[in-house]
Amino acid sequence: MASINEPNPGAEKHLDQTPGDLIIEPSSPAKEPRHLSNKLNLDTPAYVINGDRKLSMLDLLDYFQQMGSLRVSDLHIKVGSPPLYRVDGNLQKMKGPPLDGPTVESFARSLLADREYERLIRDRSVDSSCFTEFLQFRLNCFYDTHGIAIAVRALQSTPPPVNEIGFPNNVWQDIVRKQQGLVLVTGTTGAGKSTTIASMINHIARTRACRIITLEDPVEYQLHSNVALVSQREVGRDVPSYERGLRDCLREDPDVIFVGEMRDRDSAMWTLTAAETGHLVFSTLHTRDARGTITRVLDLFPPNHQDEIASQLSLGLSHILSQKLIPRADGKGRIVAMEVLNNIYAVSNLIRLNKLEQLYSQLQTKTKDMSEERMITLEKCLAGHVRRGLITPMEAEKWANNPIAFVEEMQH
Repeated sequence: MASINEPNPGAEKHLDQTPGDLIIEPSSPAKEPRHLSNKLNLDTPAYVINGDRKLSMLDLLDYFQQMGSLRVSDLHIKVGSPPLYRVDGNLQKMKGPPLDGPTVESFARSLLADREYERLIRDRSVDSSCFTEFLQFRLNCFYDTHGIAIAVRALQSTPPPVNEIGFPNNVWQDIVRKQQGLVLVTGTTGAGKSTTIASMINHIARTRACRIITLEDPVEYQLHSNVALVSQREVGRDVPSYERGLRDCLREDPDVIFVGEMRDRDSAMWTLTAAETGHLVFSTLHTRDARGTITRVLDLFPPNHQDEIASQLSLGLSHILSQKLIPRADGKGRIVAMEVLNNIYAVSNLIRLNKLEQLYSQLQTKTKDMSEERMITLEKCLAGHVRRGLITPMEAEKWANNPIAFVEEMQH
């Protein structure tokens, strides 16, 4: 377990540092209860940590605000273990006794609406979201061997400005100006995919008079209708499935569509169709690089249809952004490293002919910061971060998809 080296100076009354554990103090009893969630009351004390000291779910969530959600990304609650936070990518346990079943059940009830709690009991897992005064949270409650467990992901209440995401070039400017095409943002869980997409869509909403419809499971960032008109639909609440939502969406006059994830063949087919019929479509996949992303899309379909899908993808694809969050050299959070594929004519031809092994050479050579190119390999992006002192060489090599290519980039 790693420790936090630099706490927020304004958090001393709530947080003491020890070599291995976090100490979180309960909120002052003199405070008025805060009813800030769209669920039940988060202020109910439930977790006895020492004598008569009790923590509520809100006390646990407030720690994200104290340290900053860019540093503290997740909270894990499980019977038989104290709460654990993911700090700068590493898990760190809180100072306190193991959680028991009734305490975890109380936390789950404070986070979930009645219908969601009933679904948890029936289906043994449920996705949801909640918010406090400063942050929004995405969560999943599920059952394991010991009872209920909860995974909480912190999100800013509004996405950061797109120019603060950390794009390695100005590719985002090309994307937000596009009228049609499929933009895939990929990476592992927790790599910041939703934040990147929400920032670009939020920029579009503030600068372009268009119709934006999102399909999410659950809704993460609250997007507001500024110049654009925005509708956010939650799968399971507003629409039964991604497939149904996409079918409906094509009859709702959208200009920009966000599909939370291409989960299966049907959602992938409708997403490709939407991009092909004149819409700008954003979606995500859990893949580590551009080549793997295209392979994953093709593998969703039977072999006898893959040539047809490759042709459709070669025409409809706009960009693939494959990103990772890398621990900073100074220990103060993480920084985005991104591979960017721009579907120029040469790339489109390679996809159509299924010569995906040649994509990497396009990423290596088409690197000028102009709209006709603007590509970069993850290894070149990592090497640039190392040269600027943002990450260490050892950390960069650990996260590289191709360590040999990274070494070559460092030599250049």
